[in-house]
Amino acid sequence: MVVGGGHNALVAAAYLARAGRSVVVLERLGHVGGAAVSASPFPGVRLSRYSYLVSLLPDRIVADLGLRLDLRSRSVSSYTPVRRDGVDTGLLVERKPGPVTEASFRELTGSDAEFQRWVEFYGGLARMARVVAPTLLGPLPSRDALRRLVSDAAGERVWRQVFEQPLGTSIEETFADDVVRGVVATDGLIGTHTSLTSADLLANRCFLYHLVGNATGEWRVPAGGMGSVTAELARVAVEAGAQLRTGVEVTRVDADDAHAEITYRTADGEQVLGAGHVLSGVAPAVLDRLRGRGSTSPVGAQLKINLLLDRLPRLRSGVDPRQAFAGTFHLDESYADLERAYRQTASGALPDRPPGEMYCHTLTDPSILDPERAARGAHTLTLFGLHLPPTLFADDNDGVRDTLVRRYLDGLDRHLADPIDECVARDADGRPCVEARTPLDLEAELAMPGGNIFHGDLSWPFADDPAWGVETDVAALRVCGSGSRRGGGVSGIGGHNAAMSLLEPVR
Repeated sequence: MVVGGGHNALVAAAYLARAGRSVVVLERLGHVGGAAVSASPFPGVRLSRYSYLVSLLPDRIVADLGLRLDLRSRSVSSYTPVRRDGVDTGLLVERKPGPVTEASFRELTGSDAEFQRWVEFYGGLARMARVVAPTLLGPLPSRDALRRLVSDAAGERVWRQVFEQPLGTSIEETFADDVVRGVVATDGLIGTHTSLTSADLLANRCFLYHLVGNATGEWRVPAGGMGSVTAELARVAVEAGAQLRTGVEVTRVDADDAHAEITYRTADGEQVLGAGHVLSGVAPAVLDRLRGRGSTSPVGAQLKINLLLDRLPRLRSGVDPRQAFAGTFHLDESYADLERAYRQTASGALPDRPPGEMYCHTLTDPSILDPERAARGAHTLTLFGLHLPPTLFADDNDGVRDTLVRRYLDGLDRHLADPIDECVARDADGRPCVEARTPLDLEAELAMPGGNIFHGDLSWPFADDPAWGVETDVAALRVCGSGSRRGGGVSGIGGHNAAMSLLEPVR
């Protein structure tokens, strides 16, 4: 029995059904997929409403399950617009940094030194990723075992910079330019409300998972939108024999070492089902509630904004917008910007210049647009805002959401030759095609406590005791969602490891 029908639940269901197990997935909503879904909030487009890029989904899971996915590389890694001394410029980083990237660093910083530091730093991280990624689909290694792997492959300094000292310290000791520092730092802050200098190393954990996916760390675009990933997972799960039941709300979970029982409600009333094992794809805080236990809600920290544009805006720097928005477009994300926004929001204030990052899905995959709109030059734009915890929205979710959307669009306008409002498409009633989701919206729509996209703080990929990282206090209940150790992101890792914990238990 699997509680919740998110992408991890579907992965677990597919593996177990293929192994001959009887599997039933119970999903509260009228569809499976959780946050990995597509929607049509505007006419002529079907976009990834919540999660939007894929990095952590291992090729091994894709191959094991026979998933027919088209995950496309972006031509550009990132572009960061910069205004210095009255001059509009920017930092362009290619997917595989070469002469263009080197020249961009030189223009921004005035020398070649920062680019050389960039190459050395990310070279070490790449060597780390190659040895860490394979461990994510096996029993948890010990800290010492993982340290030996990383140190032998990438050096003791990389281990220290990622696993032992605050990410901010590592960045400050490596890079000199404030903008370059910020571009590096953002991977430690996606969906995570913390200071880069915090001793709890929460930013380091977030940074690690953003860099190790598939041993490359590359973030790819799912052709057809994120819903295409869910559709494939549902297909293989059903073909393997799993039952997917939607519109079913689980109201209680009881389990011990030998047996589990699910109480659920449908339009026909309440029922109880027994099972040898229950896998939980819901957030740990939700599972605690279903078990009649108290828990503390995790804290999310983001605002997701989706826009439909009639055309891409031109930039003041003169860079081609098809290049600037193809990768990650960093907005007000210098190192100082990020720390200032954290301090403001930690004190309960809205950031005056909220940091965020954008990308244009349709530059890599225009298939989510109807042909007529695509032919006219329409595009989508996705913005993911940082350092925005749910407490900021508690008293006036709608009002604060609208205020922050306006601040983000105004921040973008500081770098544009064409005001963004002139580029945003309008629906048949003349309303701008802009939608946004706060942490409170995610909690209401997806039962995601605190709007935390990882279901809780990310954990290190090692443990003192041999385990798969999905176990609970009783043997008949396992965690298979993003809240499992090594969970988070659209990865399927939690689902795979939960299934393997039953099929290949650690002795």
